[in-house]
Amino acid sequence: MINSALSSQQWLHQVHANGSTLGLPELLWYQRYTKVLDLSPKMAIQSKLAGTYLAKSKGRGMEFDEVRHYQNGDDVRTIDWRVTARTGKMHTKLFREEKERPVFILTDLSSSMHFGSTLLFKSVQAAHLASLIAWHVKKRGDKLGGIVFSQQQHRELKPHSRSHGVLRYFHALTEIHNSLQLAEASASPEVANLAPNSLKTGINFTTALAQLRRLVHPGSLVYILSDFSQFNADALRHIRAIRQHNEVSCCAISDPLELNIPVSSSGQAAVTDGQHSGVVELGNKNLQQRYAQQQALQQQQLQQQLSILGCKWLPISAAEPVLSQLERSWHG
Repeated sequence: MINSALSSQQWLHQVHANGSTLGLPELLWYQRYTKVLDLSPKMAIQSKLAGTYLAKSKGRGMEFDEVRHYQNGDDVRTIDWRVTARTGKMHTKLFREEKERPVFILTDLSSSMHFGSTLLFKSVQAAHLASLIAWHVKKRGDKLGGIVFSQQQHRELKPHSRSHGVLRYFHALTEIHNSLQLAEASASPEVANLAPNSLKTGINFTTALAQLRRLVHPGSLVYILSDFSQFNADALRHIRAIRQHNEVSCCAISDPLELNIPVSSSGQAAVTDGQHSGVVELGNKNLQQRYAQQQALQQQQLQQQLSILGCKWLPISAAEPVLSQLERSWHG
């Protein structure tokens, strides 16, 4: 699916991206790659709304399930006259109910996500993953909603179906992502006021989860896209509550420079955040080893805490196209 022979710059050009800012064309590009995901339900659907998924409960759906003896209160329209005539006893047909399963995506675009050392900013990678999920949701006919947030802005999006739900989510992604960069580029109030809508409605990770908890419907599929740098006990409590009645996938977005200090013969490395450049002292090999061990332990502890709740854990690197990583993760 991904041509591994392409250089980073060639791949960015193919996707219509530059790695640091976010545009609508790169989100639209993922529409053709929905097969890399599998969003089929793994738990009983509890939604009260009719939809396209078969629930475990029996009811007045369209999918035939079984035939049993007629009981008082059964709908006479479901009587199976052939079985009744053959057995001499009244039988009725049962059908599997079809229920709706909305999909909610929480995308973290806060300041810690606006960093990348190799291919993409973590925030851009999160938006690419959200785009791929959104297009798959549309293809399956589900409704899409969620929350996009930074410390400057946030958008709470109730579930909508078809292209309307997808494009509305994309506009929230691009607006909030680029507004934060615009605000950070200058401390001037005049520059900040150029960003669409007020920049005074930002929230943190815990607050975003609390809002998501109120927004989701039981039986939904929930994706949390973040670097989890603001993860704490309150955040864990909200995720636990969401997980009680929903499927939850936690996608941890990381950058290689956060996990390992690179080895350099000069003892220094040049880094940039897209706006500013600088030099980092790399230290010795013992420091590099201790740092890598500490970061690995933190990731392991986070994964364990979320896995205990029954959440799916999906690590995503900002240093590699998300499609390549998902192909390995979902298809072994």
